[in-house]
Amino acid sequence: MREVVFDTETTGLDPRSGDRMVEIGCVEMVNRVETGNTFHAYFNPQRDMPAGAQAVHGLSSDFLADKPLFAEVGQALLDFLGDAPLVAHNAGFDFGFLNCELEIAELEAVCTSRMIDTVALARKKHPGAKLSLDALCSRYGVDRSHRVKHGALLDAELLAQVYVELTGGRQIGLELASEAASATNVFSLPTSYMPPENRREARPHSASAEELARHQEFISQIKSPLWGK
Repeated sequence: MREVVFDTETTGLDPRSGDRMVEIGCVEMVNRVETGNTFHAYFNPQRDMPAGAQAVHGLSSDFLADKPLFAEVGQALLDFLGDAPLVAHNAGFDFGFLNCELEIAELEAVCTSRMIDTVALARKKHPGAKLSLDALCSRYGVDRSHRVKHGALLDAELLAQVYVELTGGRQIGLELASEAASATNVFSLPTSYMPPENRREARPHSASAEELARHQEFISQIKSPLWGK
């Protein structure tokens, strides 16, 4: 099954009040295994960047000034998304900005029935726990040491790992590993893996008569054993 994990960076919190999307990062997964295919783009929001937003993601108006408008990239983004389910953290926020930009560009909106919200998954699995991406990375041992500021593609990559853990752990894709590897060449088996033809036969789990006799001879030499008291 193909899924796309994505994240956005914006100028603020409300697209209906004039805030715009300035970055999107998407990570493709097949059977919960990352394929290596990604989509990443910055956008010129055609407005100033509030200091509070810039403090979060580090994207300045000067940096974004020569980036394309969303309308120039929107169709390529839709082509990448295809009809796959879309995974995001606090997905309503990201879907809101995505569909607002699609509307401005006069492109077809993405149906919210495709939405998979990892905040909702985490709340159900860990009620009362912290639900931020940082907190979930810590819980599941996902390395986020290189996350100095928010970045759409980096956060999507981290979220992809968290999503796998939230939905059953890394072992869920093992039986489909061959299929994923042939399609993407990114899945590799552990170095300890041994092909079936090279495996040793299982050792019998019961002691032989000779082993029992040797054991009895050994313990008979122990003076004042604890089990004899």
